[in-house]
Amino acid sequence: MDYRTHRVTNQAPPLDGFDPLACDPALQGVIDRYRLDDLSELAERAGSAEAREQGRLANENPPVLRTHDRYGNRIDEVEFHPSWHWLMSQAIHHGLHAAPWTQPSGRAHLRRAAGFYLWSQAEAGHGCPVSMTYAAVPALRHNPELAEELVPKLASRDYDPVLRPPAEKTALLAGMSMTEKQGGSDVRANTTTAEPLGDGTYRLVGHKWFTSAPMNDVFLTLAQAPGGLSCFLVPRVLPDGSRNEIRLQRLKDKLGNKSNASSEIEYTGAIGHLIGEEGRGVRCIIEMVSMTRLDCVLGSAANIRIALSEAAHHVQHRSAFGQRLADTPLMQQVVADLAVESEAATALAMRLAAAVDSGENSLLRLALPATKFYVCKRAPGAVAEALECLGGNGYVEESGMPRLYREAPLMSIWEGSGNVTALDVLRALRKQPESAEAVLAELGSATGANADYDAAVRHLRDQLTRPEPAAARQLAQQLAVTLQASLLLRYAPQEVSDAFVATRLQNPQHTYGAAPVAAAAKLVERVTPR
Repeated sequence: MDYRTHRVTNQAPPLDGFDPLACDPALQGVIDRYRLDDLSELAERAGSAEAREQGRLANENPPVLRTHDRYGNRIDEVEFHPSWHWLMSQAIHHGLHAAPWTQPSGRAHLRRAAGFYLWSQAEAGHGCPVSMTYAAVPALRHNPELAEELVPKLASRDYDPVLRPPAEKTALLAGMSMTEKQGGSDVRANTTTAEPLGDGTYRLVGHKWFTSAPMNDVFLTLAQAPGGLSCFLVPRVLPDGSRNEIRLQRLKDKLGNKSNASSEIEYTGAIGHLIGEEGRGVRCIIEMVSMTRLDCVLGSAANIRIALSEAAHHVQHRSAFGQRLADTPLMQQVVADLAVESEAATALAMRLAAAVDSGENSLLRLALPATKFYVCKRAPGAVAEALECLGGNGYVEESGMPRLYREAPLMSIWEGSGNVTALDVLRALRKQPESAEAVLAELGSATGANADYDAAVRHLRDQLTRPEPAAARQLAQQLAVTLQASLLLRYAPQEVSDAFVATRLQNPQHTYGAAPVAAAAKLVERVTPR
């Protein structure tokens, strides 16, 4: 007798072994347009069953804090699952950290951004130490002597997670430690002190409320020196091999980003080296923040893209009421709308990365905080809609979609939450008015292609001339959306740019799929994993 109660049918196969580059026309266009070096190996690795499994394991086995050894000695170490180290070694091997700063290629930062975006789709948490290592270099250059010693090691493609003095290592990872309980984003309220010792070093005493990746080798931190708030480099291990006086109090129990250790720490007399001048700490650290903000945009774009891949794959293989989901008009509208969202986010993220290579600092000064504000805020809604495409299957942990959803709000919070970045847009307009001209020149490259776009540019120009503090968020959104429209009008197929203008410029407030997307079936086909 056959005791089977059912056969498993009408379920999508696992999305393992897919090529995230082959189904990403936005990124393919960037690679072709800028003639970037081949990224196919990294893309295939990111979509492999192995990488996806390592990402799952790293999140299901979060880091563990070990404050003391078995004998009672203070060690302040964090123990990671082997999957974390596998992910980190792959990222470092492919140069997704500080490697671009030592490469002569004219497009090194853009290629790195494309790789970071692809690899973040495998697992997002380990991108934090990779990103901080990338972003530390501009700040470090305010101390040329330290930069000469450390930058080659920060750019090394070796992965060495063992705590040793920096001079004894061939490869280093960097972190940042700024926020405190009483201040958060208001770092000028920091109370950590830095006492000069007379030999060029300082002794730091105080607490830091949020320090991610505390097992990294060196940290850029802010402390109050005699001359005011200053930036310091604090090593985890001192030249004699002893541990610096950095106490790990506890690890944060976060909503998402579970694979990455974020800690509360205390400096109990830690030795630090001054970066730049006393009293100019914010000026130094802001250069690091700018680069990590770019990676927040890349991370959000990557999260939207992998969620889209999961949704498009599922509806391609799932049927309901006698019809394949991908062929139903309403589902086509939803996935097509998500595809438009993804393409716009990716295009703008890559344009900003290209601006790093070309030194377009005025453009970055205004466009980057606006993009950080908008793209990172779009991620939670986009990922939630993609999760819903899977129905109840998407709400189950085994699908992987809940992990993407928990990750989605993070990039909007780190490196300046919404109000902070929106106000930074106003600050840029006030202190660097040439940044507005740089953005308008960028937007001017697409004028004449679409009447609604031209009207949006005219409106934005008016807003830039008389920005209102209470409308900072609206202005940041308008800046980012108009920049996205400009890029899609220039480089995307007409069905993509038309859909974006119709659903974002003409109808800026809508739920995904509510505003009809022309050529929806074609747009879905463009982004579906094969």
